[in-house]
Amino acid sequence: MADQRIKVEFSGQIAVITAARPDKLNAFDIDMLKALSAACDEVEANAEVRAAILTGEGKAFSAGGDIKAWGGMTPNEFGHAWVRFGHRVFERLATLRVPLIAAINGHALGGGLELAIAADIRIAERHVKIGLPETGLGMVPGWSGTQRLVRRAGAQVVRRMALGGEVFSADEAAVLGLVDKVVETGEAVTAARDYAARIAARGPAAVEVAKLMIATASGEDNGTAVEALGSILVAKTGDLKEGLAAFSEKRAAKFAGEW
Repeated sequence: MADQRIKVEFSGQIAVITAARPDKLNAFDIDMLKALSAACDEVEANAEVRAAILTGEGKAFSAGGDIKAWGGMTPNEFGHAWVRFGHRVFERLATLRVPLIAAINGHALGGGLELAIAADIRIAERHVKIGLPETGLGMVPGWSGTQRLVRRAGAQVVRRMALGGEVFSADEAAVLGLVDKVVETGEAVTAARDYAARIAARGPAAVEVAKLMIATASGEDNGTAVEALGSILVAKTGDLKEGLAAFSEKRAAKFAGEW
């Protein structure tokens, strides 16, 4: 049975992924991370989807990792079963085939911010607070807060949050490039749906390729992006058709260099 604390809903060309553990401020445990990965698979498998939204149920976007879920782990368990696994799941989210919009309807701290930064576009409600409080607990960001977040928002901003413990308002976060748009309380999901519809109205193939090209330019997941683009290109060539036909007919291929 699927973990009901991660919900996936489809509305035409838009998918909505919701962290639904409001009593714990949508803090993640291992089972929720697994469900989030499965949600990514579900979105990818739906060919109609052209944009996705990520949000949280209740008054929080996400409090990040549930301290009770990792607090009793051994260092080895913490490093592998928690940090590395969570990192892989967030990487899966960041590399969705379609653009992902984070509707930040509540505070995004620590792992919650790392979750939001996996999105391509971030829309935050004005009351939201954003920060990386981990060093105050004697730990460090582990789900790409010092990696993807640095690439997307800049090292100095991350220094201020991770080293100095600064917490930013939504308006401050917008100035710093941590979020792209600020809306009033209660409006994040609606604004995200509007933006998703804007994306969905554009050429889906062009959008997908543009996302891969941007990932390459920004130094994110270069190998996958390059191989995906190359494979898409080659899959349309006459040479591939000839190669497959030759294989099926058990003969030598006669390539003509057809694109």
